[in-house]
Amino acid sequence: MFDIREVSFYSDGVRCAGKHLPGAGRAFADPAGRRPCVVMAHGFGGTADCGLLPFAERFADAGLDSLVFDYRHFGASGGEPRQLLSIRRQHEDYAAAIDFARSLDGVDPERIVVWGSSYAGGHVVPVAVADGRVAAVISQVPAMDGVPATINALRRAGPSASVKLMGLALRDVIAGRRGGDVVGAPAVGPPGTLAFMSTPDAEPGMLAVAGPTWRNEVGARIALSAGMYRPGLLADRLTCPILIQIAALDSVAPVAAARRAAERAPDAEVRTYPIGHFDIYLGAPFEQAISDQLSFLARHARARAGEPALASSR
Repeated sequence: MFDIREVSFYSDGVRCAGKHLPGAGRAFADPAGRRPCVVMAHGFGGTADCGLLPFAERFADAGLDSLVFDYRHFGASGGEPRQLLSIRRQHEDYAAAIDFARSLDGVDPERIVVWGSSYAGGHVVPVAVADGRVAAVISQVPAMDGVPATINALRRAGPSASVKLMGLALRDVIAGRRGGDVVGAPAVGPPGTLAFMSTPDAEPGMLAVAGPTWRNEVGARIALSAGMYRPGLLADRLTCPILIQIAALDSVAPVAAARRAAERAPDAEVRTYPIGHFDIYLGAPFEQAISDQLSFLARHARARAGEPALASSR
């Protein structure tokens, strides 16, 4: 059994819910017994209970702490209106989570790892750049450039669904200005339907990992700004190593954008897998992905130079 602790912290006055898993053993501990902490969040409309906990458990088993959290407006966290996806607020929530992780008992504040999947795989770049202190970044099947991603999504949805989505987005903006609930659109749906992700693997892939707090709805207003979000362009400003894990058959997050971000980063490691966007959370792809992540962290999240880790007791 893993030691899973329900925790919470505040981001701009709103409570964010999370789970803290302390690392087992001393494989990553410094002489004071402090361990790194992997701060983890999900992608577009995703919640912490959608396939992230198995990664966190493997980190804990290897000797790293992990903090898995929900953004404001989603899952177990507070924030009104519900299902509002704000890129700026999600960046702020990541920063608040990092600050909270640094305060946790047993955590080395200089060995924070920022981990993100899908949309959060893009978030981790500007978040790490803004922080300037994180030890390493893991970017899993990342959405690094909103321009090709939006073009791809609209093309797959078809003209009719695309027009309807833009209409919902405008209604959502008006609702937001009036202080009302979001006007939502499905995060995933079958091909040709009104949804942000309507590739053949999107709906079955998400439903395979969806947890009880996940809702298939996102405030439609994000459709008006998603195309301008290009986090991969900041990769050249990273001051720490980054692992970018690419799904070669990804139909959601453009592969070329992830590769360009890796080329821009001063210290990037790239792993490519013959899978689709949603396959990385289960089965053999999960095992390979977590193995590569642990190998990366063994090189970049051990105790600092001059402070060798204690021998493992496992």
